[in-house]
Amino acid sequence: MKILCISLGCDKNLVDTERMLGLLNRDGYTFTDDETEADVAVINTCCFINDAKEESVNTILEMAELKKAGRLKALIVAGCMAERYRKEILDEIPEVDGILGTSTWDEISAVLARVLHGESVSLFHDVDALPEMETDRIVTTGGHYAFLKIAEGCDKRCTYCIIPNLRGRYRSVPMERLVREAEQLAERGVKELILVAQETTLYGTDLYGEKRLPELLKRLAAIPGIYWIRIQYCYPEEITDELIETIRTEEKICHYLDLPIQHASDTVLKRMGRRTNQREIRELIGKLRRAIPDLAIRTTMISGFPGETKEDHEELLRFVDEMEFERLGVFPYSAEEDTPAASFPDQVPQEVKEERRDEIMELQQEIAFAHSEAMVGQILDVMIEGKIADEPAYVGRTYMDAPNVDGYIFVDSEETLLSGDFVRVRVTGSSEYDLTGEIYNEFAE
Repeated sequence: MKILCISLGCDKNLVDTERMLGLLNRDGYTFTDDETEADVAVINTCCFINDAKEESVNTILEMAELKKAGRLKALIVAGCMAERYRKEILDEIPEVDGILGTSTWDEISAVLARVLHGESVSLFHDVDALPEMETDRIVTTGGHYAFLKIAEGCDKRCTYCIIPNLRGRYRSVPMERLVREAEQLAERGVKELILVAQETTLYGTDLYGEKRLPELLKRLAAIPGIYWIRIQYCYPEEITDELIETIRTEEKICHYLDLPIQHASDTVLKRMGRRTNQREIRELIGKLRRAIPDLAIRTTMISGFPGETKEDHEELLRFVDEMEFERLGVFPYSAEEDTPAASFPDQVPQEVKEERRDEIMELQQEIAFAHSEAMVGQILDVMIEGKIADEPAYVGRTYMDAPNVDGYIFVDSEETLLSGDFVRVRVTGSSEYDLTGEIYNEFAE
């Protein structure tokens, strides 16, 4: 019995998928990435914004066609879209045999067994439940890096976001459990841990009554075999001096911070339900850069939020220009049903949202390319990701680059290198978002 498992959406969803793979593997199932060989398809879906929703729907429909044609024995849908549109999926896509919510993925094996016996299964628990996370994950990221999900859910309730409805309140994973999981990952060859959650900075507040991310980071940094620790999804208003000092002083923690800001206009930030303002954000960024001068900051912005005026947009452009973020992404606002912002007046036309997004990205391109050029001549540690076919060269990442979202460095080397190897590289050139370099031998001269 071969299973095709498709994971859509964010890296937090990917962790759930990897846990499902571990459970299915434990129970004797095998896997394939070839839909023509699969007996069962399991789709872990996303529906955060409209594009993600469309991708999930199209993937389900594609697998439903295989089921109709008799090439699949079973089709199971899990994750955020399943949680949000369970009735619609079951009513409109009869080929779906089983459906699991965001807090029931840990029952995938039992659901599959029932489905294979001819049952139609719909299994949902309270979204505030914390699924069993001590499973032997099958890491799908190549084995040299892995995501470590430290919490589930969110309490922020930004007006544009559906996640609290689908993922529940904020629940930290107990620290001892996370340390055990990280130790197991390191034993299997993982060298980079990427901490993820809907919000990492609040880690521990629900379990221990205080923020415990700095303590968790120190304990993870003490694990042999872990070389890099990267932190994502840090809300700016929750970053403490203790966290900044921990990032500054712990050698294994990458000087990289993912800081979702979303906007710079105080009016728009208030309408978004964000708990900060431009002055506070500027002060934080100044503090971060003074404490950690080589810090790479990644952020995201939303263009065309309801009520955003031309003046608000221009204020955001000025902010981006002045802050000179090393990494930045922009998403046109997506009106999601059941969120407050979807019913706000003064919705911005789609073409205006996209025009504003393009203007921000054009400005950011200039900033990012200048950052790349400024790296020439520097010597950096690089994690090798793979070899370039038919060339004596490899592709890798620096501490400034998270996998799948940031750039790469292309390294010339006659040496044989493997994915996950760390090498010292002198940066010799830049091309847009990417760098080129050569192996650096500090004893050569």
